[in-house]
Amino acid sequence: MSEVKMTPHTQTVLRAMMGQGGDSERRRMALSHGLYGLELSKITGLPNGTLFPLLERLRQAGWVERYWEQDEIAESEGRPRRRFYKITSKGSELAPQALAAATSTTAHGTLARPGLAGGGLR
Repeated sequence: MSEVKMTPHTQTVLRAMMGQGGDSERRRMALSHGLYGLELSKITGLPNGTLFPLLERLRQAGWVERYWEQDEIAESEGRPRRRFYKITSKGSELAPQALAAATSTTAHGTLARPGLAGGGLR
């Protein structure tokens, strides 16, 4: 699966994962280490039932990778491990173009159907 449907939720998640709309420190952390699930939920305002299936679709498309935090970090803070999500090089390359196209489409009032990024229109 290489196509990503650019729904408003997808756009929100991609912007968060690229650190857009945050301070420079959050941007640096998002790009270098990724963001964990609860953090992404808080940033985007999306419920888990919307967020995690969307992250899985982005992962399957190769735009996002996921990994578990090291046990030692979680243990030192007395909490369970966190699963982090980080934008991939493919996602870093394609997401800005897809977001720009989606923004352009909505700015021109063409909201009939979200476009597909990374694979063309159907």
